[in-house]
Amino acid sequence: MAAQAESWSWFTALAVGVSLFKCLFINAYHSTDFEVHRNWLAITNSLPLSRWYHENSSEWTLDYPPLFAWLERGLAQAARHWDGDMLRLDNLNYASPATVLFQRLSVVCTDLLFIYAARECCRCIRVQKAPQVILCRPSFVLAVLLLWNFGLLIVDHIHFQYNGFLFGFLLLSVARHLQSRHLQGALLFAVLLNLKHIFLYVAPAYGIFLLRSYCFTLDRPDGSIRWSSFAPLRLLALGGIVISVFALSFGPFVAMGQLSQVVSRLFPFRRGLCHAYWAPNAWALYSGADKALAVLGVRLKLLQEAELPRAAMTGGLVQEIQHAVLPSVPPAATLLCTVLAILPALVSIWRHRRGNRAFLRCLLLCALASFLFGWHVHEKAILLAVLPLSILAVESREDAGIFLVLSTTGHYSLFPLLFTPAEMIIKVCLMLMFTIYSFTALGNLHRSQGSLLRPMEVAYLLGLATVAIACEFIFPLSPWRQKLPFLPLLATSVYCAVGVSYSFLRLYATLLRIDDKRKQL
Repeated sequence: MAAQAESWSWFTALAVGVSLFKCLFINAYHSTDFEVHRNWLAITNSLPLSRWYHENSSEWTLDYPPLFAWLERGLAQAARHWDGDMLRLDNLNYASPATVLFQRLSVVCTDLLFIYAARECCRCIRVQKAPQVILCRPSFVLAVLLLWNFGLLIVDHIHFQYNGFLFGFLLLSVARHLQSRHLQGALLFAVLLNLKHIFLYVAPAYGIFLLRSYCFTLDRPDGSIRWSSFAPLRLLALGGIVISVFALSFGPFVAMGQLSQVVSRLFPFRRGLCHAYWAPNAWALYSGADKALAVLGVRLKLLQEAELPRAAMTGGLVQEIQHAVLPSVPPAATLLCTVLAILPALVSIWRHRRGNRAFLRCLLLCALASFLFGWHVHEKAILLAVLPLSILAVESREDAGIFLVLSTTGHYSLFPLLFTPAEMIIKVCLMLMFTIYSFTALGNLHRSQGSLLRPMEVAYLLGLATVAIACEFIFPLSPWRQKLPFLPLLATSVYCAVGVSYSFLRLYATLLRIDDKRKQL
């Protein structure tokens, strides 16, 4: 027992180090999300439950599921001992030093769940023989990739959100499934859905995997389902867990007849296809193509510029938009595209019992498909794929190559979140350090199996570096800055969308390759 505790002392050092490092950003720039969460503290503290999802005196209305609202309520009980003025509904944009300190530390403290989840994921790593040198162990590399993830550092501890706490639930749930503790994994995921509904992106992977691998206990010799092995008690246990969590979360609002009001807050389809800054997905490519066709049409005098819709999609506002040349995309079309994109992955894990790693791969494909084709996707949602992919990256050379492309592309796409000059050096240095470590550590782990990246991938990443230099350093000094202020956002979204799409296709290729090997056997 003492030897085992000693062998994990390095993890404690990493966790303490990153927690202290996060405290360095207490006085850094914070986004409007800081005021969003301060207002939610005030709402849940000042108003009765029946008014939480009706309050609209601020534009930052409560639009997370009920369990997160109760988390804010709990934080509000501690906040009153720091600065009670932050809990006043009429105190909009209040950011006293005590308020800033409290909210920053609340993120650091809730990250303790993420730290525990990262440790559990490290315990799930499969290695034939762990190296003697701690720095070269897959578990150590994974711990660094998770705890020191560039995206989480800037999104949570500079921009300001509670993603670490939420991803703690996701990674802990994944770890429990990798450990074949499926009921615990299902419980954690059900709680997570009631904390933030964006994780519905990966719910199909959970549903199909648990139904196939937990509720059906035996297979036929060819690996297909033995229908007679269906265990109804297991299905009842899973259903009881999920229903109980949702009943606890939404039950009070159902009793008050407010379910439709809560749902309207959670799914605001009026916000439009793209976020204020386009997430690097298929709709960024689609909207970019629409703008290119509009410009070409005006140049060729096929279109009249005065008749085209105003350039709202990259104008920094959240609103409904109309494409100028290509057909506008309704929410139903994005849903259809998402379903079609995840269907082969779901069919793959349904037809044959593929093991817990196949579930993780399916989860990643669902996350990326929803990111690429979903409605009003936030750029920060790329972390839903980057973080779980870290687990596969330390076990497989091919997955490590996909991780390097996806993490580098996805992390750079977060750069526009920090646009103040003071944070420029911070985001550049943090990303360089994380990227260099990722390339070096994963390269050493898989050194005997050859290069991690293909020549085309290397060329793409070099092009990404060129785009970054142009957008971050050259464009601000050019005369185009005044005339085309959102050109860097468009270039970043479109170029990064290519990398994310490529990573999605490569992940699918690995899944299909596994299926082909199974058929040959």
